[in-house]
Amino acid sequence: MKSKAKITAIGAYVPDKRLTNKDMEKLVDTSNEWIVRRTGIKERRILPEDQFTSDLAFGAVRNLLDRYETALDDIDLVIVSTSTPDYGFPSVAAQVQAKFLTEKAGAFDLNATCSGFEYALHVANGLVTSGLNQRILVVAADAMSKVTDYTDRTTCILLGDGAGAAVVEYDEENPGFFGSFMGAEGGMGKALYRTGLSSVMNGEKLSGAGKMVQNGREVYKWAVQIVTDGVLQLAEKSGYTLQKINWFVPHSANLRMIESISERLNFPMEKVLYSLEYYGNTSSASIPLALSDALKEGKIKKGDRILLYGFGGGLVHCGQVISCTF
Repeated sequence: MKSKAKITAIGAYVPDKRLTNKDMEKLVDTSNEWIVRRTGIKERRILPEDQFTSDLAFGAVRNLLDRYETALDDIDLVIVSTSTPDYGFPSVAAQVQAKFLTEKAGAFDLNATCSGFEYALHVANGLVTSGLNQRILVVAADAMSKVTDYTDRTTCILLGDGAGAAVVEYDEENPGFFGSFMGAEGGMGKALYRTGLSSVMNGEKLSGAGKMVQNGREVYKWAVQIVTDGVLQLAEKSGYTLQKINWFVPHSANLRMIESISERLNFPMEKVLYSLEYYGNTSSASIPLALSDALKEGKIKKGDRILLYGFGGGLVHCGQVISCTF
């Protein structure tokens, strides 16, 4: 089905507190040089103890409203992608609805971990294109510091807190979505997980006690292969070759991983956008943060074709080809 939706506004937010690589040296056995060489990350942003994912989401929505001459009065649905909600329930989306919108708007959270923003855009595009909704507020927010084990030197150096927001609305004549592709490999769930009500998976007792646990080597191998294949299939579905894509925006997990994916795709790194250098891995927020910064820096222009691709715990992945209509 041809899309009848487009993105009309983007916002982003990160907390003020910086956790630099020099700070990490005081927490675990590591060094600034090692972290930059292995990941490309120099610092990450961290929430105060008394703030949570909803605070990130509020900040991203406020930023969107500050940057665009738009209103949220006619938003009829809020979708928040997060794997770190403040509560089991109410949802973060319901808190956003209460903060900014009228009671006519529906609200739900979506958990697709680091690919959550892309899954949420996929759902929003489908709902608007079908006519079930007219204008949807999509927010990606993750407080990864709240679920990070700061004794795990291989994982804690990666993660930061942040949020992004977007408005998806109806436009049949000038749509902004040109293809979507998604998948999952649930059998690899133990490679990247966080325990919840259960701490047993497929009969095996899991460690972590509510903190994120990652088999970095397995996730790296999976991501490089699955994202490369997924991007090629997405490009074919969209009708655009990679040569006609202006910008590639993968999930900002690790710069070395992004470089490996780009090399396999023969896609130039100077046309790749990422947010990890100063924000770290912010899970579902990493792609909207990269888009937001690129807009502020004047890199992205109206009409540019942008390929987004998220991947993460589940293991799940999802991508879209969009036009810059925001």
